[in-house]
Amino acid sequence: MDKISNSQTGKLLVISGPSGSGKGTLTRALIERTGAVLSISATTRQPGPGEINGKDYYFLTKAEFEAKIAAGELLEYAVVFDNYYGTPAGPVNDMLQAGKTVVLEIDVQGALQVFENTQAARGVLILPPSDQELRRRLISRGRDESRVIEKRLEKARWEIETARNSGKYAIEIVNDDLETAISELLAFADAG
Repeated sequence: MDKISNSQTGKLLVISGPSGSGKGTLTRALIERTGAVLSISATTRQPGPGEINGKDYYFLTKAEFEAKIAAGELLEYAVVFDNYYGTPAGPVNDMLQAGKTVVLEIDVQGALQVFENTQAARGVLILPPSDQELRRRLISRGRDESRVIEKRLEKARWEIETARNSGKYAIEIVNDDLETAISELLAFADAG
């Protein structure tokens, strides 16, 4: 069942890529330079300091989230560290109906659910130039110990292979030179 209206006039872009690929940086550049809007996720976790309901996330109770699952009102969802996270279809549909370009920056597993739930989505896979460069980026962030970095690299390989094997991503952008990658993303978003 297509959870996005066929009469929508906007564009739905799904941007995925492993941790350290630069998908967040590229997504922010796309939004800043085109006026595209980032979809707001729903979650059952508690709001963090300064987070605002409806701006940072839609904060829901577990019962509210599970009711949305049962009603088929989510484009995708997952359980992460005992909390639900997902993309409500209603607000995305509303923004598309208003002619906006809507961006979902989500992992490959979530993206594959979106592709199953709507034919309107166009997938963009952001890739690092190499395994070695991805390792360097993860180390230079200084956020993780070496054991965690190795897990992230293993997950990155799985995500890239899964995304490629799905055949659902319309384009792959290698984020080697940031401005070149941004130009490729802008051109893709502007086309069709």
